[in-house]
Amino acid sequence: MAYAMDTYLWVCLIFFMAGLTKGLSGFGSVLLSIPLLAIFLDIKTVIPLTALVGLSMSLVLLFQLRRYLEWKKIYPLLIAAIPGIPLGVVFLKKLDKAVVLYVLGVVLIVYSLYSLLWRSTEKRIHGYWAYPLGFLAGCLGGAFGATGPAAIVYTSLQTWSKDQIKVTLQGFFVISGLIVVFFQAINGLMTFTVFLFYGISLPMLILGTYIGSLFYGMIREETYRSVMFVLLGFLGAFMIYRV
Repeated sequence: MAYAMDTYLWVCLIFFMAGLTKGLSGFGSVLLSIPLLAIFLDIKTVIPLTALVGLSMSLVLLFQLRRYLEWKKIYPLLIAAIPGIPLGVVFLKKLDKAVVLYVLGVVLIVYSLYSLLWRSTEKRIHGYWAYPLGFLAGCLGGAFGATGPAAIVYTSLQTWSKDQIKVTLQGFFVISGLIVVFFQAINGLMTFTVFLFYGISLPMLILGTYIGSLFYGMIREETYRSVMFVLLGFLGAFMIYRV
């Protein structure tokens, strides 16, 4: 399928923004990218494309923050996520675009409301919650390429430093992202079109991630994340409206 030049330019711009977001906060890039990319591309191209892009960004950030990495924090999430990923991939193959967009819109709204209204509390959850939330993250990753929300809920409710939370998320995103890409590939979702857009947008993606990383820690993270969560909520509502 041939695409107009402006489509390629928009995809590059969206992934530059995604890289900037990921470099600053360590998450949110996939959820921000999917609804915007779905305006220009088919959702079954968007999902595996964002999975590849998310994996690439997480690898960059994991290397940058490697001195804070503790694998024992990641193992419970990964163990639970592995069986959820293939279930999510099957879910994606069997559903049409309208259903996928509706479900993802609901996920975006719930996630943004949680982050805005509950995230700032002092409440902490026990480590065993890593297993149900990890499984949910796997399902969301296989279906939508978005393992983030469930994993972020878990890590944000731990007594970890900002750097520990960010690097734990990247470690989880890298391993789970590799599994997601593998299952999407064997199910025929990694097409020539996906790799074409990935290759074209990769330079802007790396540039955005690098610039975002430079600004990491230089602005008030709470203020930035609040704005991003409000935006995600509106995007989710817009996706449901379009369905």
